[in-house]
Amino acid sequence: MKLKNSYFYTLREDVKDEESISGNLLVRAGMIKKVGAGIYMYLPMGLKTMDKIRAIVKEEMAKAGAEEVLMPSLIPSEYYETCGRIEALGKSMFHLNDRFDKPFVLGPTHEELFTIAAKSKVRSYKDLPFTIYQMADKFRDEPRPRYGLVRVREFIMKDAYSFDKDEEGLDASYNKMKIAYNNIYDRLKINYKIVKADTGVMGGSLSEEYQAITDIGEDTLVLCDSCDYASNLEIAEVIAKDSNEEEKVLELVETLHKESIEEVSKYLNIAPSKCLKAMLMNVDNELVTFFIRGDRELNINKACKLLKAKEINFANDELINASNAVPGFTGPINLNSKIVIDREVLTMHNFCCGANKLGYHYINANPKDFKYDLVGDISNVLEGDICPVCGGKLYFKKGIEIGNLFKLGTKYSEKLGLTYLDEFNQSKPVIMGCYGLGIGRILASIIEQNHDDNGIIFPVSVAPYQVCLLAVDPKNEEQVSIANKLYEDLISKGFDVLYDDRDERPGVKFKDMDLIGIPLRITVGKKITDNKVEVKERNKDNFVEINIDDVVNYVNQYINKS
Repeated sequence: MKLKNSYFYTLREDVKDEESISGNLLVRAGMIKKVGAGIYMYLPMGLKTMDKIRAIVKEEMAKAGAEEVLMPSLIPSEYYETCGRIEALGKSMFHLNDRFDKPFVLGPTHEELFTIAAKSKVRSYKDLPFTIYQMADKFRDEPRPRYGLVRVREFIMKDAYSFDKDEEGLDASYNKMKIAYNNIYDRLKINYKIVKADTGVMGGSLSEEYQAITDIGEDTLVLCDSCDYASNLEIAEVIAKDSNEEEKVLELVETLHKESIEEVSKYLNIAPSKCLKAMLMNVDNELVTFFIRGDRELNINKACKLLKAKEINFANDELINASNAVPGFTGPINLNSKIVIDREVLTMHNFCCGANKLGYHYINANPKDFKYDLVGDISNVLEGDICPVCGGKLYFKKGIEIGNLFKLGTKYSEKLGLTYLDEFNQSKPVIMGCYGLGIGRILASIIEQNHDDNGIIFPVSVAPYQVCLLAVDPKNEEQVSIANKLYEDLISKGFDVLYDDRDERPGVKFKDMDLIGIPLRITVGKKITDNKVEVKERNKDNFVEINIDDVVNYVNQYINKS
């Protein structure tokens, strides 16, 4: 493409309302423009890059045997009500009514419609397995859109669904899709980790996430320094180690005005890990007091699963006052509320805890000194904790979730009546898998991992153009003639070329080409008198001079090795 009469612009200054590197660079490069919080338009250069990502995804889906469909975004609410997801998805769904006052939603995810589509085909076990997918807009009313394309309200997702007759079939479909995802992210040159994750509102028996390693990642990844263990913090298991201390005599001590773990541990000269932290929480309108080790944080996701609760919030004064709990001095001994303890507490000895009396704590408390209603793994792991697989040490990284795999099982097929007749003419529910992938998040992740002070550094596989070409002096007829010939030669060989033929100073052109991240730049300048041009790779500081006649071969070799 020639740039002179195209839709193209760049911004010299950073954008004030873009807090991520990728969001800032995409806006400055004229690839996207914000319309509202979490809502963007994709401009020609940005859309071209998105299309290249989508092309790679489509190729790998085809290799995996998946067929493409397209589902509507405007969906009658009744489909989500059948599976109880209006309540589960809550305020994240966009709701609207048509002129006849019939309720609709803008699709946040499409499990229900894919299940209904499968019902049109499936009658017998002979109709299974198969996988279908789409790449379409999704809508979610995010409470806090941020980080450019990472957390938005409207986004493009590839979601695929497999349909099998049994668990063995699901395993095969799941593994095919995992191979396809590995291929996609490898081709996109993304540094990623596959981590175990929570199944969330999707349901099912297994979920794995593909996480792009970046500093702005919203997810905390838990990794091991000795093995391949990888998990999302939400579900990472805490492995407790028993202190094996000899138990001491329980003692009541005065701790006037010392309420927090930090204050109490400092006052009593003990480590926070030797204290018990009390969390007074509202669990479905019931007061539940959680107790965890003093230096840990309560994992709400684990706690909800343990209690089968819809949500957990901090308790209000009304709930707290119905018990004998004293905020700042709450402990499990003789506490008259429902008590849930972290299983690590059972390995602790001679710890400090609140005495349910203003200004007092117990020291040398032990699990034998109190009763509890429930025990489970309800706290977050810490860096340096024990790996649950090999015993190595855990460490953290930040990640952006760019894809996920779910074994849905029969959650949707049972509720929506997707069944088949087996070899013995018995009716059974179809077993499903779900596989999602965010196109915009992939674009953002690539830029977060590949940039410098001058702008984006795109890998060849997704750059809007593989090569940029420019003449130093657009008024020099010889330079322009050679540049035009090189442009035609490269185009004829199938290369994606951007020819900057604008009447701009060379420095402006260089800055723009660096900003938009074109992998290879060819500059036609004064060296044409020696039959040479300059070639520079975007991720290198130096350029090389090559013979004009060798340009096509040079570009071909560069593209093939990239």
